[in-house]
Amino acid sequence: KITHLVSDSRCVKPGDTFVAYPGGQADGRNFIAQAIGNGANAVIWETKQFVWDESWQGPHLPIDNLRSQAGEIANFVYGEPSQKLWMVGVTGTNGKTTCSHWIARTLNELGRKSALLGTLGNGLPGALRPTVNTTPEAISVQGLLAEYAELGVQAVAMEVSSHALTQGRVNAVHYDVALLTNLSRDHLDFHGDMHSYAAAKRKLFDWSHLKFAVLNLDDIFGAELAESLRDAEVEVIGYGLNSEALRLAERLGIRMVFGDNLDMNAQGMSLNIHSSWGRTGMQSRLIGRFNASNMLGVLAVLLVSGIELSDAVRELEQQKAVAGRMQTLGGEDKPTV
Repeated sequence: KITHLVSDSRCVKPGDTFVAYPGGQADGRNFIAQAIGNGANAVIWETKQFVWDESWQGPHLPIDNLRSQAGEIANFVYGEPSQKLWMVGVTGTNGKTTCSHWIARTLNELGRKSALLGTLGNGLPGALRPTVNTTPEAISVQGLLAEYAELGVQAVAMEVSSHALTQGRVNAVHYDVALLTNLSRDHLDFHGDMHSYAAAKRKLFDWSHLKFAVLNLDDIFGAELAESLRDAEVEVIGYGLNSEALRLAERLGIRMVFGDNLDMNAQGMSLNIHSSWGRTGMQSRLIGRFNASNMLGVLAVLLVSGIELSDAVRELEQQKAVAGRMQTLGGEDKPTV
């Protein structure tokens, strides 16, 4: 009986099922013997360029392209956990860490128990466990979501890196909302060129059953994405600080969160918010146009998540800066504030 999947042989405990495939740093199939020695009840392994050693005792299952199917397998084993949660995926070159933390913190403060998956750790806000990658491997993602669902978590804000989208780490995750912060020149050592980098980010907004695509219309890629999704089933929500963004939203006939009269001083910043949910003002102790943009994006996510405008703004005004850390392992995205 398969109840718990593990892809790191060092973490295998009696009764676990070991899933072995080539990864970015090592080939898990080289550690099958170790996993069996640690008590693995079975092994699921990638077939390409590998032959099973008949001296290894126990049931085993060979699968082609296992890494790309690991998410689907784990989703099945853990009982489709993401469908029990309100899932928000946050992607972009900069701002993923900040936005995901603000989303989870605000939802928690408003009575909707929320968890985080991202650069600074995984778990409930204030009780994060360290992580190696911005987005964990597919098996770990599904296992964590199952754990959170059992803890009574209602929503999860998750950083989704371009590497994760390319490598299938979030396969089978049922996203409700996808947020784009921005897209700038980065990670070309991995993706090769900007077209491939953008195509990787685009995958999240073409996700099956996605309800809302929240896009930064001040960003060139965000504006292009909004145009291309105008006939898609997903509802596009725009946000921005520039009048061109507002005009684009009006032309496309989409709902919008627009900020203007942005004023910054030593005490913080203030701006007026005009949205499809109403108008209000917002003040923050933070400064920087990027923080204002991030707040608008998070506000849009909260609004489509059913939070009242006044409640969302009140809690966002209390948010502090989130310091990301440079990611050096696994070629991951570089988190920034």
